[in-house]
Amino acid sequence: RFFIIKESFLLYYAESEKKSFESNKYFNIHPKGVIPLGGCIVEPKEEANMPYAIKISHEDFHGNIVLAAESEFEQAQWLEMLQESGKVTWKNAQLGEAMIESLEAQGLQLAKEKQEYLDKLMEETEELCLQREQKEELERLNQILEAEKQRFEEVVRELRLEQEEIRRELELTARSLKGVEEEKKELRSLTQSLQNTLEELSLEKQQMLEMLEENESQVPPPTSPSKEQSPIWGLHCSLRQIEEKMQQLLQEKLLAEKRMKENEERSRALEEEREFYSSQSQALQNSLSELTAEKQQAERDLKAEVKVRMDLEKRLREAEEALQSLEQGLNSLDCNKEKEKKMKADVSNLRKFFEECIRNAELEAKMPVIMKNSVYIHKAA
Repeated sequence: RFFIIKESFLLYYAESEKKSFESNKYFNIHPKGVIPLGGCIVEPKEEANMPYAIKISHEDFHGNIVLAAESEFEQAQWLEMLQESGKVTWKNAQLGEAMIESLEAQGLQLAKEKQEYLDKLMEETEELCLQREQKEELERLNQILEAEKQRFEEVVRELRLEQEEIRRELELTARSLKGVEEEKKELRSLTQSLQNTLEELSLEKQQMLEMLEENESQVPPPTSPSKEQSPIWGLHCSLRQIEEKMQQLLQEKLLAEKRMKENEERSRALEEEREFYSSQSQALQNSLSELTAEKQQAERDLKAEVKVRMDLEKRLREAEEALQSLEQGLNSLDCNKEKEKKMKADVSNLRKFFEECIRNAELEAKMPVIMKNSVYIHKAA
């Protein structure tokens, strides 16, 4: 047995209690037995197998109690302490019994409170597990939002590249249209000059025909000069040249008109292409604006998610610290007012934490379905 002297009582335990006593420095209030030392006779005793024996006897005991120390020095210490503790009255022994009963009652009350605290601790642990699951769900939603944000950024980059390509094509179309307009102006001026030249040649031809008719009516045809040297022949040659030149100018005019028609058709095609690219560019600009707004909204949601998650992690850490402190207080039998005050504060903090969680859950349950579908993801979570 392992023995402890407490005032005028000798408490004894199983031998394994010695290690617990040496490590924790406090004794168990539930011993295997209690020996009152008041009025006892304590003296050394010689035994065959116990070299350092001690005998405790009393007229009310049924037999003697024999103990043994491990050395002569310990035997002398125990004799002195046991003899000193035996110098008490029966009244003090009764007080000792009352003290033991009080200790047992306190032990039962502490065990009951410990069981209550353990039950609360189990409930709060289950709530914490639920909070951890919600935290994991928040992290999963955060990853989904990050992936969605990256997808939005990729789409925005693609749309910007496509918009830049359309802008370059519009610039090329505008330059081509400008060149076509300039060529159109040149062709119009060329057509006008050709028309003026044709009119001049037609007038000149008319004059030469009149001159030819006058010469034919006034001058008789010569007989001696050759046909090539007569003035009439020269007029005919000039007239033929004028007709050839007019024919050539007419061909050039037709060619210029044909080119003008082609340029007009090309101009219309370029104008239609420019309108198509402009409408496509406007549509892309609208899509880019919508995606930018969605990206900003997603970033705001993500920031709100991060803030909610940080607040939740902070509250979870505080709750876990309060639980650990409460568990340490429950495991410790050395209870004082300061520890009781701290344990009450921890319980109050945990109660506030779970009451807030319950309020949030009630608000979420009472929210209409339409509002529930329209709130942010972190509220739904």
